[in-house]
Amino acid sequence: MRVRGAIETSCASSRIVLTSAWLRDKNVAPGDRVEVALSPESPQRADLAEDIAAALDAAPAADAFFDSLAQCSRRAYLRWIDDITCRPELRAARIAAMVDLLTGGIQQRPKA
Repeated sequence: MRVRGAIETSCASSRIVLTSAWLRDKNVAPGDRVEVALSPESPQRADLAEDIAAALDAAPAADAFFDSLAQCSRRAYLRWIDDITCRPELRAARIAAMVDLLTGGIQQRPKA
C-alpha cells in the first residue's frame, strides 16, 4: 500500500507513524513490523532537463533554494516551463525567470 508521511527518527530507530485510518482493511496491526521501500516524492536533480539543471548549477543561490522547496513548488516551476512546448523560443526565457525568482527567494512564481 502506498503511504505518504514524515519519517520520525530517534537514536534507536526510524518510523512512519500511521493513524488507525491507514490500518483499516489492511493486514497490518498496531505494533507490527513491516518491510518498506522509500522513494522521494519531489522531482530530484537527476529528473531535471539538462537546460534546467545547467541553469541551476550556474546560480548557486537559486540551486540551493530550489533544493529546499516543497515538492509542490518544485513541480509548479517545472510545469510552468514545460507547459510551453508549443512555443520553444520561450523556454530559455522562462528558465532564466525561474532562476531569478529562486535567487530572490521566491517560493512560487507570481501568477500573471
